[in-house]
Amino acid sequence: MPSGVFKPYAGVSTAVVVFQKGGITDKVWFYDMEADGFTLDDKRNKTDKNDIPDIIKQWTLRPTRNPSKEGNKKVVMVDVKDIKANIYDLSISRYKPIEYEEVKYEKPDVLMENVLKYESEIESEIKQIKKMLKDG
Repeated sequence: MPSGVFKPYAGVSTAVVVFQKGGITDKVWFYDMEADGFTLDDKRNKTDKNDIPDIIKQWTLRPTRNPSKEGNKKVVMVDVKDIKANIYDLSISRYKPIEYEEVKYEKPDVLMENVLKYESEIESEIKQIKKMLKDG
């Protein structure tokens, strides 16, 4: 749960851990909750942003689905061996795939031309301001 869910009493983010009796756990299900239907400030006013219905839906569907193959960015299934390797750190940020957005830059010569153009414009503006101050 995001920080602010328990405001004004506590402002820290919170995790809910559910244990199932019997059997061996080989995968851990995470949901990256961002909203609970209320603002995350001290006032906690109602808001349209609410992940709880989707959490319930995803939880009930978890045995039949693989969220990473379906492109669900809020749900992550993690092997217990990976959690053990991370010294039992249950922070979803450790396991949630990082999405990199490719940034395209202009070629260096185009960038340099733009810099020179902007410098020329700035110089022209400064000259106009100096002239106004002098004539002023």
